[in-house]
Amino acid sequence: MSMQKNFIIGLMLFALFLGAGNIIFPPKLGQLAGDELFIAMAGFLITGVGLPLIAILAIANAGGGLQTIAGRVHPAFGTIFTLVVYMAIGPFFGIPRTATVSYEIGIIPFLSESMASSSWPLALFTIGFFLITVALALNPAKLVDRIGKILTPVLFLVIGALAVKSILSPMGVIGQPQGDFTTHPFFRSFVDGYLTMDVIAALVFGIVVINTLKAEGVTESRAVMKAMIFAGVVAAVGLTLVYISLGFIGATSVDAIGLQANGGTVLALASKVLYGPYGSVILAITIISACLTTSIGLVSACAQYFEELFPRYSYRTFVLIFAGFSALIANVGLTELISISIPVLLMIYPLAIVLLLMSFIDKWFGRRPIVYILALLATAFVSIFDGLRGADINVTPITKLLAYLPFYDQKLGWLVPAIVGALIGVTLIPFSKKRV
Repeated sequence: MSMQKNFIIGLMLFALFLGAGNIIFPPKLGQLAGDELFIAMAGFLITGVGLPLIAILAIANAGGGLQTIAGRVHPAFGTIFTLVVYMAIGPFFGIPRTATVSYEIGIIPFLSESMASSSWPLALFTIGFFLITVALALNPAKLVDRIGKILTPVLFLVIGALAVKSILSPMGVIGQPQGDFTTHPFFRSFVDGYLTMDVIAALVFGIVVINTLKAEGVTESRAVMKAMIFAGVVAAVGLTLVYISLGFIGATSVDAIGLQANGGTVLALASKVLYGPYGSVILAITIISACLTTSIGLVSACAQYFEELFPRYSYRTFVLIFAGFSALIANVGLTELISISIPVLLMIYPLAIVLLLMSFIDKWFGRRPIVYILALLATAFVSIFDGLRGADINVTPITKLLAYLPFYDQKLGWLVPAIVGALIGVTLIPFSKKRV
């Protein structure tokens, strides 16, 4: 396959990643980080770019999707965990969020106050949004042409317009850090990177890239791995440039627009400052294009997975099911979706990270399930209570005990238990079953 084709597939992967969370979280991070932006952005880039790239490499290395990797723990765990991840990144949170962010940032600025406060404009928009998603997702073989060649250049153009203008005509000086960013900006932004959902998105999009390569005639395992690595690097570079640009816009916007409640508002107001009345149009194109590409990719990925899991039903059927269900969930609203998704992400993100990292080194311990199992059990014990705490569910006796763990205040208390669990698993290898 030609270098040009590889590059276009990389652009497609970048566009699939660049959705709602990728655009709304960096500007808010920039506002809160202030002159700690460099350190904060480093933490955000690890979870927002580095770990997704590792996930793509893990999928390429495994030669299959998430279930292939998770199945190394146990076949039942492989199926259950993969289902949880697909439902979280798909119809429960990820896909509906693409529509709600598009509406609240791209459409509401053009509505009257009375229309914006009504529920029917959101309902109409979500119907139209997911009808377009269905139309473009029904033929997964054409995702490269529709996303990589058309929608991605539009994204680069409009985001570039905002970024260049903010550099040439800054809205103000970079302000002072706020809240947690004054004491531990790196760890705070590291956890904020969870909200992009990109690590678990990479686990989902990996199979889309594999199937795209197969449709292009690339089937030999080494060639598939090489192409996926190239696509992952292209996507990672693109995401890095976008995050830094949006973070800088946020960091220089405080003097002009004040501290805002969320990144969507930051971008909406900053766009007007930078481009006047045309700013809202530029922002609307940016948001809707980005969210649409992610919606198409997620619906397609979920449909492909469920078609494999339940071959009795067609890919087309699952596209319609996931798009329809997501349209209903999207009408809950953006704020509610984010508040519900945070506890779930705090529970499953650490498990995904540990699983991915271990997949690179499992040859060292003979791919023995006992090592995976103990590492993931230790991780799950901490991450489940992190999720409960994120949902404001009182588990004081346990959290007091967990508070003694290193990095617990930074929501990284699972790190040391995961390492200890893996090491204990290694010592038990002589008494365990051989690799699965």
